[in-house]
Amino acid sequence: MRFLARLAPALFVLGVFAAFAWTLRFLYEKSRVPPVTYQTVSAEKRDIIQKTVATGAIVPRREVAIKPQVSGVLQRLVVEAGQVIKEGDLIGEIRIIPNVVSVNAAESRQASAQISFESAQKEYERMQALYKEQLISTGELNKAQLDLDLARQEVRAAKDNLQLVKSGAIRGSGKVSNQVRSTVAGMVLELPVKLGSTVIESNTFNEGTNIAWVADMSDLIFQGHVDESEVGKLAVGMPVSLKVGAIESQRFEGKLEYIAPKGIDKEGTIEFEIRAGVTLDDKAFVRANYSATAEIVLERRDGVLAIGEKLVAFEGERRFVEVETAPQIFERRELELGLSDGIYVEIVSGVDESDRLKVPDPKRGG
Repeated sequence: MRFLARLAPALFVLGVFAAFAWTLRFLYEKSRVPPVTYQTVSAEKRDIIQKTVATGAIVPRREVAIKPQVSGVLQRLVVEAGQVIKEGDLIGEIRIIPNVVSVNAAESRQASAQISFESAQKEYERMQALYKEQLISTGELNKAQLDLDLARQEVRAAKDNLQLVKSGAIRGSGKVSNQVRSTVAGMVLELPVKLGSTVIESNTFNEGTNIAWVADMSDLIFQGHVDESEVGKLAVGMPVSLKVGAIESQRFEGKLEYIAPKGIDKEGTIEFEIRAGVTLDDKAFVRANYSATAEIVLERRDGVLAIGEKLVAFEGERRFVEVETAPQIFERRELELGLSDGIYVEIVSGVDESDRLKVPDPKRGG
């Protein structure tokens, strides 16, 4: 017992020393920085496509406004938006509200024509009597007959004109000016005028009221705008890939057809209008004015050696990557780069597919 009593203080000191030594080792191990291990990748063959993006809409190449031939009130519509029609098909009818001045002029013309006809008829009857008595020649009688025929025709024309002014139609003639007919074949896109609305004919002083918009929906184009910084890279004939917002699962192809020679100021930036023909797919119905985004291929390289742009370091005009020479040992190597799509860049020279390249760690700054 005496031995244990003497040994206890020594054991206590030994325990304290052991605990202190363990604490020091724990703190040392905790403070040690683990060795940095960088990931590596190799260059690989891929297609590099440089693109620019334009926003716009899908519109018909030719959209025609159908206008009335006479002014009045729209009293009938026989088509609906979305209906496909042929050239010459009836769209609607106008109820003419006669103009007082025009009616008075037409009535005066008819009265004058009637007076002239009656006078020509009396003259012809007189010439007939003289011809029977052989006092005039056949030529003089024929002239009187011609004057009578012309006067009769003028009466008929005056009556037709009065009827046309009042009703917009001539009975039995097939000439109906108050009927609105399509001048083109296509789909009715819009009927902007409601029944009962007043419409105006197209003339020198007025463009006239649009009764309907008709377009060929099998011939569509993309119409959009690009920034002035990109327009210099474009050329007519470049391929265009279109993504329509309402048809996300499908892309449409086309070719650039037009680049505006003059830009427009839009909120402080200059933009240029572009148009591209669209190759349609029979499976999808594309509606007019669908919003769309066009990707225009400026340049492409197929099957070239490429790496991610994040691997490249820049020093002025020089470009570098770090190549692994031994496990986790790297050396800088200068590169010659080619085309870039913003994510991957073409390698012209400097590395090959067998080289392992260091992937920078943004957390460690390299």
